[in-house]
Amino acid sequence: MKTAKTIPVENTIELASGVKLQYVEQGDATGTPVVFLHGITDSWRSFEPVLPHLPASIHAFAISQRGHGDSDRPAAGYRTRDFAADIAAFLDAFNIERAVIAGHSMGSIHARRFALDYPERTLGLVIMGSFLAFQGNPEVASFRDDVSNMTDPVAYDFALDFQLSTLASPIAQSYLETVVQESLKVPARVWRDALEGLLEDDQTAELERIASPTLIVWGDKDAFCPASDQQALLAAIAGSRLVTYPDVGHALHWEEPERFAADFAAFAEKLVE
Repeated sequence: MKTAKTIPVENTIELASGVKLQYVEQGDATGTPVVFLHGITDSWRSFEPVLPHLPASIHAFAISQRGHGDSDRPAAGYRTRDFAADIAAFLDAFNIERAVIAGHSMGSIHARRFALDYPERTLGLVIMGSFLAFQGNPEVASFRDDVSNMTDPVAYDFALDFQLSTLASPIAQSYLETVVQESLKVPARVWRDALEGLLEDDQTAELERIASPTLIVWGDKDAFCPASDQQALLAAIAGSRLVTYPDVGHALHWEEPERFAADFAAFAEKLVE
């Protein structure tokens, strides 16, 4: 399997809505289109460890969603349907009819919302460290309490502790510092608004409508998303498949980037056979 050799270059694109999104792109332009969506307060750099391990046949885009990274931070528009509409507009900008949508944590909820609202444009769905719902999750409730009174600038130690909580094993210190710095770019209001958007959108009753081939990837040391959520997702999404990584935490693609890239590529390649 030939992997992508080029180093992704950061670019910015203005959507039809006027919102500008930061993104990186790699792979064969005629290959299988993929959009990677990061978790809350992360950016495209959440997939930086994964991209070098993807085959060149994957036309990969990793984007910094609105409010995150170096993308625009509009005053409003942080509900899941706003993020899903951005994905559709992003595909429009590149004249891509259908794509595999892959999301981690918050990004997995946005990916699911896209699959629900734009089924004809969803070639496949990959959800990593995904919650059945944010409502009723004690870890989410604690996180909401923490950010409810947060002010700018966001404290370094808070961002560090948040990112460390997503891990079951250490990662390179330099990369940990990268993701902490990306979190610190996000204004306190976006931490709150994006989380409220996730709490507002309970997709539980809708999941059975997802018709796209779906891969669920989960680390069994995930401190946020329990095994029961993964089984419920597996049961609700017809034809879905669950892959479990032993001794891996919520940010499974940081701890096991090469394995995730291989599992993702195998899934994506089957979609175009």
